Amino acid sequence: MALATRTDRRPSLTRTLWRSTVGKKTVMAVTGLIMLGYLVAHMFGNLKIFFGPGDFNAYGHWLRTMGEPFLHYEWALWIVRVVLLAAVVLHGVSAYQLSRRDIKARPTAYVHKRRRASYATRTMRWGGIILGLFIVWHLLDLTTLTVNENAQPGHPYENVVATFSTPYGNAVYITAMLALGLHVRHGFWSAAQTLGAGNAKRDRILKTAANALALVLTAGFISVPVAVMTGVVS
Repeated sequence: MALATRTDRRPSLTRTLWRSTVGKKTVMAVTGLIMLGYLVAHMFGNLKIFFGPGDFNAYGHWLRTMGEPFLHYEWALWIVRVVLLAAVVLHGVSAYQLSRRDIKARPTAYVHKRRRASYATRTMRWGGIILGLFIVWHLLDLTTLTVNENAQPGHPYENVVATFSTPYGNAVYITAMLALGLHVRHGFWSAAQTLGAGNAKRDRILKTAANALALVLTAGFISVPVAVMTGVVS
């Protein structure tokens, strides 16, 4: 009896799914929903700034102590960071590979260009790039405090005010949040279709939910820099 060689082995189910277009779209949908859940929680946390420095700084401290005494200091926060990093990487890699497949499938541009897709659909790729760059800037600004000239370690409230007291800080943040709104609006709808939640009866509800989520998240995040600019938060 001939022994099976390494070349006789078939790819695992996980690898097969990852290589397929359906598998990559599923990865994008699941990781997108993970990031969406984080964004909702993050937005509500940000809104604590309207209750003053005491509440906001206490929230920042809680993020580092959540899970205690079962977990050590910052362990839960690092778990969240690792999960989010994995979600961002998988989401980005899947989006890039799907984009490359789409280009290879039709290497010659259409003679007649028709704008059948919405503005959010046409700008998904650029929106993803903008958000990827923003994540790097945001971490350097409010996590490592590298680019925040007036940062005070251990004072989240003061650091947020310092960031949004500069024109470039507001411009970067607001631009990214507008891109986020468009990305969420289309991404939520696409995830629902990929995961089989959409049908003729639920389409209107899903579209309304996508629009509402995008609007609430955009308004919620942008309200913080606007509040600093107008002196409501200082």
